[in-house]
Amino acid sequence: MSATARSETDLTSARRSLGDRLGDRGLHGLTMLAAAICVVTVGLIAYKVFDQAGSAISTFGLGFLTSSQWNPVTNQFGAADFIFGTAVTTAGALIIATPLSIAIALYLTELAPRFLRTPIATLVEMLAAIPSVVIGLWGILVMGPFIQDHLGPWLHSAFGWFPLFTGSPAQVGLLSAILVLTIMVIPIISAVTREIFATCPNELKEGALALGATRWEMVRLVMLPYARNGIVGAVILGMGRAVGEAIAVTQVIGGTAGIHASLFGSGDTLASRIASQYQGATSNIQISSIAYLGAILLVIALIANVIARLIVGGVRVGGRRTRPAVPAGAPA
Repeated sequence: MSATARSETDLTSARRSLGDRLGDRGLHGLTMLAAAICVVTVGLIAYKVFDQAGSAISTFGLGFLTSSQWNPVTNQFGAADFIFGTAVTTAGALIIATPLSIAIALYLTELAPRFLRTPIATLVEMLAAIPSVVIGLWGILVMGPFIQDHLGPWLHSAFGWFPLFTGSPAQVGLLSAILVLTIMVIPIISAVTREIFATCPNELKEGALALGATRWEMVRLVMLPYARNGIVGAVILGMGRAVGEAIAVTQVIGGTAGIHASLFGSGDTLASRIASQYQGATSNIQISSIAYLGAILLVIALIANVIARLIVGGVRVGGRRTRPAVPAGAPA
C-alpha cells in the first residue's frame, strides 16, 4: 500500500467517531437479536404444543393417527377423519389452483399488455390480503347457494357415475372448502411462479423463437422446464397455506367428521377442529388431543415449508447450486 493510501486510511479512521463504532456494534447486535427471536419463537411454539399434547401422545400413541373416534363422552379420540379431510381439501385446492396460477403467471409475464400487468397483478395479490373470515362469509352467502343450486347439480348429472360426485349437493361440505382454499392459495402460487418466470433468461426465449418455435412451444420447451423447480416450490408453499387454514374452512366445511368419497358430504380438517373445539373442551385429555392435532399440523406445515425452501432455493451439489436443466434443442 502506498504512503498516500495509508494516510487516507488513517485519516478516515480518525474521523470515525465513537458513536459510529458503537452504531456498528449496535446494528450487529440488534439484527442478531431479531434472528434469534424468530428461532426461539419457533422452538417455544413447538415445545408448548408437544408439551400440551404429551398426555394424548402417551395415551393413544401413533394409533391416534389411524383412529376415527372423537368422543368427548368416552374420552376416545383419533385424528384419522381430520387428516383425511385435510388431505382431500388441500389436494383438491392445489389441483384447481395450480394450473390457474401458472396461467395467470404466464399471462402477466408474456402475454398481457404492459399497461395491464401491474393492475392485474395487484388485484390478484389483493386476494391474499382479504381476511379469511370474510372469504368464509362469502362462501356461506354466495358460493354455498351457487354450489347447491347450480354447480353441484351439474356435477352430479354429468359425473354422478364417479364416486366424488355422488349424493345430494349441499351448501356446506368438502367441495365448498376446496373452492375456498383455492381462492386463498392462488395468490401465493401465482406470485412465486410469476417471479420464477421473470428470471428466465431472455436469450433462451429469443433463441427458441429464432429457431422457429411458436410462443406456445417456447413456453412448453423453455420456460416451463426452466421454472419447474420453482413451480413445485410454489405449490408446496400453497399447500402449507391450505393445510393450516382454519376460520374460512370451519365456516363452509360442515364440521361433521367422516371418511367418505363424495365431495358433497360434510367433513372436517385438523385446523378446523382445533379452531372449533379448543375453547369448549371439557376434559384434560380432550385438550391434549386437540393439541395433538396441532402437533400433527405443525409437523406437516414445517416439513412443507422446508421442502419448498429447498426446492425454490435449489439444492447445493458439490458446492454448486443446481439449476433446472435446459431442454434438448434449446439454445445453451
